[in-house]
Amino acid sequence: MSKPYSRLRFFACKKIGKMPVLVNMGVHIMSQEKLAKEIVELVGGEKNVVSLVHCATRLRFVLKDDAKADKAKLEKTEGIIAVKENGGQFQVVVGNKVPEVYSAIGQISNILDDSSEKEKPKKSAKGIGGIIDVISSIFAPLLGVMAGAGILKGLLLIASNVGWLETTETTYKILFAAADSLFYFLPLLLAVTTARKFQGNMFVAMTIAGALIYPSIVTLKAEGTPTDFFGIPVILMNYSSTVIPIILAVIVMSKLEKFFSKVLHESVKNFVTPLFLLVIMVPLTLLVFGPFGVYVGNAIASGLVAAFGFSPLLAGAVMGASWQLLVIFGIHWGLIPVFINNVAVYGRDGVKPAATASIFAQTGAAFGVMLKTKNKKLKTLAGSSTLTALFGITEPAIYGVTLPLKRPFIAGVIGGAVGGAIIGQAGTQAFASGAPGLLTLPIFYGPGGEGFPGLILGICVSFVVAAALTYIMGFKDPVEEEEKDKERSTETTKPSERTAASSDQEVLSPIEGTIVDLSDVPDPAFSSGAMGKGIAIEPAVGRVVAPFDGTITVAFKKKHALAVVSDTGAEILVHVGVDTVKLDGQHFTSHIQEGDRVKAGDLLLEFDIAEIKAAGYHTVTPIIVTNSTNYEEVVPLITGQVRVQEPLLTLYGGKGPEQ
Repeated sequence: MSKPYSRLRFFACKKIGKMPVLVNMGVHIMSQEKLAKEIVELVGGEKNVVSLVHCATRLRFVLKDDAKADKAKLEKTEGIIAVKENGGQFQVVVGNKVPEVYSAIGQISNILDDSSEKEKPKKSAKGIGGIIDVISSIFAPLLGVMAGAGILKGLLLIASNVGWLETTETTYKILFAAADSLFYFLPLLLAVTTARKFQGNMFVAMTIAGALIYPSIVTLKAEGTPTDFFGIPVILMNYSSTVIPIILAVIVMSKLEKFFSKVLHESVKNFVTPLFLLVIMVPLTLLVFGPFGVYVGNAIASGLVAAFGFSPLLAGAVMGASWQLLVIFGIHWGLIPVFINNVAVYGRDGVKPAATASIFAQTGAAFGVMLKTKNKKLKTLAGSSTLTALFGITEPAIYGVTLPLKRPFIAGVIGGAVGGAIIGQAGTQAFASGAPGLLTLPIFYGPGGEGFPGLILGICVSFVVAAALTYIMGFKDPVEEEEKDKERSTETTKPSERTAASSDQEVLSPIEGTIVDLSDVPDPAFSSGAMGKGIAIEPAVGRVVAPFDGTITVAFKKKHALAVVSDTGAEILVHVGVDTVKLDGQHFTSHIQEGDRVKAGDLLLEFDIAEIKAAGYHTVTPIIVTNSTNYEEVVPLITGQVRVQEPLLTLYGGKGPEQ
């Protein structure tokens, strides 16, 4: 029997085996409606969903109880790239088909209804996680239209700079209105998404936002007319394209709305509450939240501009190296308002261009994997992921290729740093918003094209460096690893020690408890069947006994698991709990050593169920036939409750012993 399994290999193979990007290439592995139904079911059902929004590649759920979601099964579901939990959100990554899946969820459920009667989640993220949750929920719904408007604005900048269109032409003005209206009226759109997040009245929120950019208010600001409200001086600001003022205003408005709804009588609250909110919030926003928000936004923008001014090369390198790391943890949402604010305040942003290098670096790393790998499935996945990543959708490349293989992701970080340094030093600027990618390159083309050649050079260098490093450094190719494992097994096992499974074998239950289907074990290494066929038991008594006469082949030092081979060659792994290796042997007592001969029913291991659960670990115990491929069938014999030494599995059709 070979030594213990490699968890990393099984996880990588699982990601590779799903090939989620085939859906993006037009191969419909399953309909979006079927996928939507599976996602809703596996997140705990419609009643477990508080809210749902989506960004470019992810469905972002807020759940009442995260424990009801079956993360392991979701990760194995065809069409799902990865599942992440960040900032109080349960995120299901489905790639660039996310709008179709989101729409399908709306058609098969009431999850997308804006009912204010939905229950709140039992817990919400706090601190940095809570801030990230708020920002992502507010901005995620706008990313698609923001990218489209940004591309159009960039194309118009190019057209005017090279003389294809004059800014005085009506054609230009009409197209510019289409491109710029989103950014000019951004407070109105943010009022809607913020009200949704905080369960406020979105129409009142939009009215407050409209007051900030109302023509007479804009005129007062433009003319510099001294303004007061009942004698209180009002510091007027330019609120078009601003972010922070309206978000603060709507958050406070939502709190006040709940207060008035409680204290006002049913007969009048439907129209008196909006009246009070408008009378209070519009002046309060102009007096307090507006100036405060603008000053804070300007301060953050000035700080980042100063950082790039101090050392554009170093700042660009840091941004290029770290952007995809920020994306993985969801922290990048904290910078999205900064990018938008920089464009609003300065008409340009010098921070975002360096992040583009990170996108193309991970693209290059995926391309390097495609060139290097000998695994056909991985080659297909890496190739299609490279194409989607070129257009700014990097999740298939990161979660399906570079991150599981580790070294390619590191190569991407290095390539991003080199490209980011070049872009930072070139002084490239973004003149509109949009997710970095091939289609959005026009947003970086400003007057005279200054800095644009540096951007092109930077992204090309980041791609080439990442691809070359990936190819040179290599990675643990699944095909090669499987061959090496076979070679090691052949080299380290003497012929006299090798035993093949012979005929049928009965496996007695090593544990007393409740039968659990292997697919329900919350660990993909077991539930996917990658380790072998078998069954699982939720133990009622903390004792493991020998399932047959045989020999202990592996006694783990952490005491949480053991492997035993029968006299006929059946290899059984008993793994107590999930991730219990992290307990470092605590709450376990082993009674065996490798090489010990055991009889059926001999005590092998004891463990404290209560203490393991108190430490936060599952105790469900997989019992795996690790050489199940040597048998025609592995048949469970019992359901429900099982006692120690009761027949548990029968292994049929084993190969005969070697002579």
